[in-house]
Amino acid sequence: MKQTKLTIVVPCYNEEEVLPISAETLRSIMQQMIDSNQVDGNSKILFVNDGSKDKTWSLIKDLESKDNIFTGLKFSRNFGHQNALMAGMKVAGRYSDCVITIDADLQDDENLISKMVASYQKGNEVVLGVRNDRSSDSHFKRWTAETFYSVMGKMGVQLVPDHADFRLLGKRAVDVLMSYKETNLFLRGIIPQLGFNTDQLYYQRKPRLAGETKYPLKKMLSFAFDGITSFSIAPIKAIMSLGILVIGISLVMVIYSIIRFFTGNVISGWASIMTSLWFLGGIQLIGISVIGEYLGKIYAEVKHRPRYIIETDDYSATQQTHVNDTVHDLAGV
Repeated sequence: MKQTKLTIVVPCYNEEEVLPISAETLRSIMQQMIDSNQVDGNSKILFVNDGSKDKTWSLIKDLESKDNIFTGLKFSRNFGHQNALMAGMKVAGRYSDCVITIDADLQDDENLISKMVASYQKGNEVVLGVRNDRSSDSHFKRWTAETFYSVMGKMGVQLVPDHADFRLLGKRAVDVLMSYKETNLFLRGIIPQLGFNTDQLYYQRKPRLAGETKYPLKKMLSFAFDGITSFSIAPIKAIMSLGILVIGISLVMVIYSIIRFFTGNVISGWASIMTSLWFLGGIQLIGISVIGEYLGKIYAEVKHRPRYIIETDDYSATQQTHVNDTVHDLAGV
């Protein structure tokens, strides 16, 4: 029976502090799966260097020279975490039966990797790693996460709560995912749309091993807003509803003013006028900003610029060498 060829894709951005630890941990897990014949001996760990400004790429090259289980992909500049995942999956998907994505900080439980592969081998094309609790998060982070998933659900966006980007995709799922051509990527919303047999495995998230988080509050909020605007026009509908509400309030105020006029109780006030102007002006600015966000996304999409530019692809080079060696061996037979 043909063995499963696995590639673990690890996006990296300024990960020089944690990379040596992560690499050794993942190498040990992959080697165990190879030794137990769970996966093919030519399975790989693919590091995607997303325009790092530190020594991340030189560390990846050093790992490659020491053990051929490691390989690397280098962007010409920083293109973002989601694009690094897409690039890794696209390149690895050409040669692998399944691909697992996991962040370099290994806050996700790497011990789940073997179970993911086992689930795939049972017929699940998509296997999601899902956090079973958020006890390690601050109260504010837990509240914002719960609010985000609740809002997204009410907007009709299919999300798996507490699932990030730790997942396994089979080759068929990867091929379908690559047919999604949008520039504004939000993989957590796209993956549930793929269909296929899906399994969920639960784990407890760990503290970061070393280095700093690449998702501070500002970036997390931006990421959440990107997710909302990439999958729903609910914000525009909300502005329309708000506009109708303001019009309703205005009509009530007009009727109230007429009544006051005929009863002789007219009270002129600068404060009330200015408050109304500021309130309506604020609503208009919010409305223009939200619509502008959607127009900006349309602008980015219609230009059809590449999501990323790969400067160096060591993975494909090693796979082509392996194919050539196999052909020569077969010819010799």
